[in-house]
Amino acid sequence: MALLTLDEAKAQLNLTTVTHDVELQAYVDSITAMVEWYVGPVEPQSVTETVNGRRGTLCLTRIPVVSLTSFTPILTGGTALTVADVTVDPLTGVVRRKDGGTFCGGPWTAAYTAGRDAVPPTLNLAARMLIQHLWRTQQGPGRPGLGGADDFDVTQPVPGFGYAVPNRVLQLLQPYRLPPGVA
Repeated sequence: MALLTLDEAKAQLNLTTVTHDVELQAYVDSITAMVEWYVGPVEPQSVTETVNGRRGTLCLTRIPVVSLTSFTPILTGGTALTVADVTVDPLTGVVRRKDGGTFCGGPWTAAYTAGRDAVPPTLNLAARMLIQHLWRTQQGPGRPGLGGADDFDVTQPVPGFGYAVPNRVLQLLQPYRLPPGVA
């Protein structure tokens, strides 16, 4: 599963030859990181991290969460909990004990899969529009643009990317945007 394939990018750009495939693949490869900066992992990825609980919850840092694979204590004598003992909110990464107890006897190593089971069509469209926007730099001065002058209206810089991500792409990403405080 990929956020954007080379064939999808070529279709978006109306390219039918293999002339630019190597260069375009570099663009395709960069798109995922840019989109995931806003919405979290899109393509499934394995994550292993150390987590500590506070009271009745603890939080995984890479969301959304597809599945929790293992949950093991790091310290000798730490409280052993199995995956069956906890529940995970996939959208927030919040882990709770099913018995309502608190997390003590940690820290733990949590191994899980972050990302999505399938790429939402809106994220794929955002990736297509973003690659079209970035590919426009290859046209050079004096060459006609792809569509009207306002097709990719960028009116203000975006933290972390300057003017690389157009407002229309940001609007498509908005429903999937990470909550504040999640990196």
